[in-house]
Amino acid sequence: MQRDASEVCKFTMRFVFLAAMLLVFAAGCARPPDEVLIRSSIETMRNAAEERRPAGVVGEIANDFTGNKGEIDREGLSRLLKFQFLRNESIGVAIGPVDVAVDGDRATAKFDVTFSDASQRWLPGGRETYAIVSGWRREGSRWICYNASWTHPT
Repeated sequence: MQRDASEVCKFTMRFVFLAAMLLVFAAGCARPPDEVLIRSSIETMRNAAEERRPAGVVGEIANDFTGNKGEIDREGLSRLLKFQFLRNESIGVAIGPVDVAVDGDRATAKFDVTFSDASQRWLPGGRETYAIVSGWRREGSRWICYNASWTHPT
């Protein structure tokens, strides 16, 4: 009788161990939450801007992007970035807390961004801060920015 109890205990322990390993594996395979993916894209854009890589910024932007109520499109943004990066040796980009609200396959991200220019050629005061409201949509497994507006906060 004792042998049966010992074998049941071993079987139970193996089952519990296997179930725990499956849970750990499943948790490792889960995709990150949408908010994390959007924040990661924003950080990718920030890094690309500091490294003066326009393609890295525009890579997170939709082909049909519109900025500031139609004032600029994706191609215009790309040209603007290339122009500014050619004129400036170093650009600093600091992003404040990012507030993300996801609604299905659409999301809104709001944050402040401060650009700094040590040469003061691009930014006469050396720095400027903008309040950004950006629209995001899911395309496959990634999120891309399809619109944005920016203003000087008051």
